Amino acid sequence: MARITTPAKVWLLTFFVGFAVISAMLSVTLATPIPYGDLSRIGRLSDHQFGWLAPPPKVDPELLRGTPIDQADIVVIGDSFSMTYRWQSALVKAGYRVSTTYWLQFGEALCGDMDDWLAKAGFRGKLVIVESVERLLNERLRSSAQCPTMTRPYEAKLVPFSSPLEDLPAFALNWNAQLTSGLTTYRNTQRAIKTPGDTVFNTETMARPVQDGCKFFSNRLCDKALFLSEDIRNGELTPANVEAMKTFTAARRTPLLWMVIPNKTTVYVDHDHSKDFVTALRGSNLGPDLFGWAQTRHALTRDFFFPNDTHLSMHGQLELGELMLNEVRKKLPEPPSRHP
Repeated sequence: MARITTPAKVWLLTFFVGFAVISAMLSVTLATPIPYGDLSRIGRLSDHQFGWLAPPPKVDPELLRGTPIDQADIVVIGDSFSMTYRWQSALVKAGYRVSTTYWLQFGEALCGDMDDWLAKAGFRGKLVIVESVERLLNERLRSSAQCPTMTRPYEAKLVPFSSPLEDLPAFALNWNAQLTSGLTTYRNTQRAIKTPGDTVFNTETMARPVQDGCKFFSNRLCDKALFLSEDIRNGELTPANVEAMKTFTAARRTPLLWMVIPNKTTVYVDHDHSKDFVTALRGSNLGPDLFGWAQTRHALTRDFFFPNDTHLSMHGQLELGELMLNEVRKKLPEPPSRHP
């Protein structure tokens, strides 16, 4: 005769099964490394496989301090590639006083009255550096061309907006993650490992094979790296963008120096991306050719870009700083603040 299962036993069995499943998921999540790269975090991929392992260079904290705008020789208008103050530290070490602000703080547009806007904030310096990553420049130029007046005041911090890790993170329980994060991260990472070609995660992160990747990156799964889908989705820059930069520069009273940083995808995968823009930029005298520079340097510097992030690593940032110091000296051979 079959045993009759009572409702209480069914409930108890369901409870224990559910408890076991939740406990297993919690254990996996707690043991999953806390992501320290923006692309691994967005795509839910393991930094055990994609995180950098080579220690970053240290920078004297005194070189990472900004200058109030009324005392600055140089204003940097940049994006997340300028938020750590690492590349600017080369200018500071050479004696230049630098104030850094960001596109996002004033609506991603430099309007027609930019000179008056800076003067109103107290700027009496000699040079403005405009930094933008490749994938965002076209939209920023378009918005700037349609913008007559800066509506938000100049803002700048005296300390870095973003402080990068100086050491590899130690293991810590991932308490702040969602319950399902560990399982999702495990599944995504396994798919990235087993798929020969490109894989997309959470629409924004791509795991892509990189030819000779282990020469370029220090992560465990070094034949692949993570890339931002927007690098492709936003399209290429064109010679028309160079003409827009020329028009904007010609209208300024203060000398302007452009620094267009190539997408990580352009540097490691699609080397000809925006090639017509690069050709036009090289003959424009608007700023350095960071595309050609990056093609050379990424092959010489391991983790030139982070393997798990869309940005230049601190190795790459400091190399960028030395290049920009040489460019600044072409405009300002000596720091003006040394000769008030």
